[in-house]
Amino acid sequence: MMNMGRNFWLGFGATVAGLVVLAIVLTSFERPPAATTQIGFRGTSMGQVENPRTVAAALPLHAVPAPLDPADPPESDDDKASAVYENVQVLGDLSVAQFNRIMVAMTAWVSPEETTPNGGCAYCHNVENMASDEVYTKHVARRMLQMTRRINVEWNAHVGQVGVTCYTCHRGQPVPSNVWAIAPVQGRAEGLLETATGQNRVAPEAGLSSLPYDPYAPFFLGEQQIRVNGVLPLPHGNNSSIKQAEWTYALMMHMSTGLGVNCTFCHNSRAFAEWDQSPPQRTTAWHGIRMLRDVNANYIEPLRERFPPHRLGPLGDPLKANCATCHQGVSRPLYGAPMLNDYRELNQVRDGPAGSAAVTR
Repeated sequence: MMNMGRNFWLGFGATVAGLVVLAIVLTSFERPPAATTQIGFRGTSMGQVENPRTVAAALPLHAVPAPLDPADPPESDDDKASAVYENVQVLGDLSVAQFNRIMVAMTAWVSPEETTPNGGCAYCHNVENMASDEVYTKHVARRMLQMTRRINVEWNAHVGQVGVTCYTCHRGQPVPSNVWAIAPVQGRAEGLLETATGQNRVAPEAGLSSLPYDPYAPFFLGEQQIRVNGVLPLPHGNNSSIKQAEWTYALMMHMSTGLGVNCTFCHNSRAFAEWDQSPPQRTTAWHGIRMLRDVNANYIEPLRERFPPHRLGPLGDPLKANCATCHQGVSRPLYGAPMLNDYRELNQVRDGPAGSAAVTR
C-alpha cells in the first residue's frame, strides 16, 4: 500500500511538472512557421523574423481608409479658403474644395461622429459659428496641421516619400493609442530594490525590465546623448556613465517593441557602436529621434496651456509622441502605405515659420 501511495504521488508530481513545462513552452514560444527576411549584411544573421499569424492579426490596425476624391487647386486668390471663410489661419492657401476635403478627412481620421463623443465637426468647432476659436481642440488641430506639414517637408530623411497624415497616429481616435507624459519619480515606495532614479521599477515603458522606467523624456524631449560605449579605454576617459547606459538600453527596448523588430534591425551585433557596419535603418532611426524632439518640444509642449486637465499627464505636461505613436508595432507605419500620394496638400509649409514654437492663437 505504501508503495502504491508513493507511486501515485510520484506519478502525480511528474504529471504536474509536465503540465508546467508544457504551459511554459506554449506561452513562451511561437509555433512555426516563421518568415525571416535578410535586412543587413549577408553572413551576419541580420534578419527580421516575423510570424505570419501575428502579421495577419495586425493588419486591421494598419488598414488605410479609402482616399476621398481629389479636389482642384485654387484658380485665383479669390478661390482660396482664406478668402472665402473667416479666420482660416492654416490651410488657407488651398482652394475651398481642397480645404473642405481635408476637413472631412480629418474628421474621419481623428473624431468620427459615430465613435467619438461630440465628434464630427463639433469636436473642433462651435457648429453655430465655425469661425469661433472657443473650442480648445481647434487650436490644437491648427498646430498639428502645421506639424504634419513640417514633418512631410523637413523630416523626409525619416518619413521618406510615404509621409504622414493625421491618420498615421490617430487611427480614428481623438488621442493616439501610444502617447506619454513625464512620469513622477516614485523612489523606494514601491519596492525595496527600487532606486530614486527609477531603476528596478518594472515598467512597460522599459520592456518590463529593471532599467530606468522613463526612457522617453531624456531622448524624445531632452537631448540626452544616446551612447553606451566609450571611445577610449579606462582610465583614459569614458563619459558614458552606467546610468546613461541603462537609459540607452531602456530606449532601445522601447524602439524594439514600438517597431516590432529586434536589435539587428538597426545594428550589426558584432559591432553595435560602428556606424559603417550598421544597416541604413540605423540612420533612419537617428533622424526619427531628432524628429520626435522637434515634434514634442516645438509643437506639443507649447500647447500645454491649451489642454484641459484631463488631457494632461500627472505632472501637468501634454501627452507627447514616441516611436510607437506612429509605428504601433510594425517597422513601417501602416505597413508603408504612401499616405501623401492622396493628400499632397499636407506636403507644404506656408503657415508661419516652419520651426516656430509659438502656438497659433
